[in-house]
Amino acid sequence: MALPDFLVAGVPKAGTSALHAALVRHPQLFLPEVKEPKFFLSDGPPPTTGGPGDRQTYQEHVWRRADYEALFDPAPAGALRGEATPFYLYDLAAHERIAKLVPDAKLVLVLRDPVDRAHSNWSHLWGAGLESEADFLRAVELEEARKAAGWADFWHYTALGRYGSQLRHLLRFFPRERLLLLRYKDLRDDPAATVDRVCAFLGVSTGHVAQIPPENVRRYVADTRVNAGLRLLLRNGGRIGHRFPVPVRRAFSTPLLALLHRQHGRRPKVTAEQRAALLPRFVEEIELLQEVSGESYADWLSLEHASNYR
Repeated sequence: MALPDFLVAGVPKAGTSALHAALVRHPQLFLPEVKEPKFFLSDGPPPTTGGPGDRQTYQEHVWRRADYEALFDPAPAGALRGEATPFYLYDLAAHERIAKLVPDAKLVLVLRDPVDRAHSNWSHLWGAGLESEADFLRAVELEEARKAAGWADFWHYTALGRYGSQLRHLLRFFPRERLLLLRYKDLRDDPAATVDRVCAFLGVSTGHVAQIPPENVRRYVADTRVNAGLRLLLRNGGRIGHRFPVPVRRAFSTPLLALLHRQHGRRPKVTAEQRAALLPRFVEEIELLQEVSGESYADWLSLEHASNYR
């Protein structure tokens, strides 16, 4: 059987794409070309309903075990096999699935200030033309209704940041020593040392990766009349695109995204008002995260905390 020895299991919008790209370069590691196979997110076929663009994403899930194992078949002899699906931490049912199939796996979790993470998540979907709400806080207020309507996990802006409960549940299936918790800030500020921490945790040699590639960041687009029309077209395409082959979908979406991203607008940072409005949602979770992890995240509890990253 070709199954992973480690998983980059969390969290979205915390640099997991960049970490994946860095680890691919290591001679003692093998990660498949398919990033985010999402195998452990379901026991069978993924859902067939959701929000804009969700059904296309579900079509990309590698949910058959034979297909999942085939991803790791090209691994060189002796290489540690791994994959990165940052939704594994959030999906509590995935914890048991992972433990049953790969009980000896090591898990890497990259955590990010939950307010910043939620804002970056919203900004990503806004830049993709899929998010209809131009106001971040109003988009957050739509979260519960969207969840009830079956929209995919990536729309769960604040729920994805409840790390304390998620980690506590994960520790029911994996001992603390098989989990490595990293910070997004460290990955951005000192990528070489952070990647070396991952390598040491996995038991492979360090010093192979001096820098990491740019992460998966969409450009911010202004809320103009022209852009509103482009986003409407992209959202409508996201709702029906699953009915068409990938080349047809790309032929439709690629030129629209190019037009939407024609200007290089700077993505806004979280404002003091936004942080004050959202931080109370996370206080108990941050405190629980400190308790179950044994690590300090006290800076996330400050209203004065400001991210340098968009």
